[in-house]
Amino acid sequence: MQLSFECRMKTDSGIERWNGIIPKVVNHGSHFEIGIESRSGITVVFGKTSNGGFACMPDYNTGCHLSNLKDKFWNTEKLTAVLGEVDGITVAQALYVLADKLGL
Repeated sequence: MQLSFECRMKTDSGIERWNGIIPKVVNHGSHFEIGIESRSGITVVFGKTSNGGFACMPDYNTGCHLSNLKDKFWNTEKLTAVLGEVDGITVAQALYVLADKLGL
C-alpha cells in the first residue's frame, strides 16, 4: 500500500504546500510502523495506550501522546512541539490520511 498526501502550512507570505507519501505500513498487532517520505524521511511507530494514542519517531529520539488520528488540530499541536513545524504537520497529515485507509 502506498498513500500520497498533501500538507499545508500558513506562512507570512501565504500558504506553503508540499507532498508526501507513505510507502510502507506494517501492522505489528499491538502497534503500527509507517515510513513517510516528504521533505525528510521519518519512521513513525504509533498505537494506543490506556491514555489514548501515541506516536514515536525513533530516529528523532522523540514521541508524544495523540488524540484520535482524525483529530488533525490536536495531533498537529503535539507533533510540531516535538518535531518542529514542517515535520509535525507532515506526520499529523500522514496519520490523518492513514486513519481512513486502516479504519482507525
